[in-house]
Amino acid sequence: MTYTTLVTADDVRRHLDDPDWAVVDCQFSLSEPALGPQQYLAGHVAGAVYADLNADLSAPVAPGRTGRHPLPELATFKRKLGEWGIGPGVQVVAYDASGAGNAARLWWLLRWLGHDAVAVMDGGWQAWQAMGGPVRGGEESRRPREFVGAPRPGWVLTAEEVDARRIDPDYLIVDSRTRERYRGEQEPIDPVAGRIPGAVCAPYTENLDSAGRFLRPEALRARFGALLGETPPERAVFYCGSGVTAAHNLLALAHAGLGDARLYAGSWSEWITDPQRPIGRGEEHGTAKGPA
Repeated sequence: MTYTTLVTADDVRRHLDDPDWAVVDCQFSLSEPALGPQQYLAGHVAGAVYADLNADLSAPVAPGRTGRHPLPELATFKRKLGEWGIGPGVQVVAYDASGAGNAARLWWLLRWLGHDAVAVMDGGWQAWQAMGGPVRGGEESRRPREFVGAPRPGWVLTAEEVDARRIDPDYLIVDSRTRERYRGEQEPIDPVAGRIPGAVCAPYTENLDSAGRFLRPEALRARFGALLGETPPERAVFYCGSGVTAAHNLLALAHAGLGDARLYAGSWSEWITDPQRPIGRGEEHGTAKGPA
């Protein structure tokens, strides 16, 4: 069986000795970038390799031109995937300790490059510990493989494309951040508060239950069905602060069986690099097709 959205911790444990399964630890802290690697070294799912959000899952930031987490440079990233033992036919499992906010980034990157056999471990590190899954410390490696894949066309939008589509009634722009950040009431990370005008709000954290697991598919289907309205998923564009947690919404949408939406990878932190781009604040009126 191939897992393409979520996988249980128990299913992962049953495949720990399978060379065609690759488990990737994606623990990371924006406020303490060194913490994730330290946590991995202290203890992780036995056999897992580590993916650093800044160093592995993103390209270097170009101040004033890119967002905080640009998409990784393709040749470098494909080489890293091969070093992690990811190639054709390999089932990849990503996890973290923050509700899959970082693991979803790797999930999306692999699917963007045409590797569909990738899933996020539901409940993450906490679910693994609660189950008593095998844990090891230190750095681990896997037998290298050749990763082959290419970007799927149309899956990533530029700021210019988003600017055009935000006023197009056939498209829907979705902000994945908290409602307070969407309304511009607070901005704990980026230098400018607000949102892309015309966007509706769907905080990615609302995909999870109180235990940090994803809602059942039917609940996610109801949530995103109400949000999208008549807009086909391929005409919905999701963004967040830097293009990371928006992938959480894309994962939830796919798990709901609603298909694949698009990503504005630069997201808010790139949008605000150009002072000519408009900024919205307060409640959204008129164009919203879902919850504001």
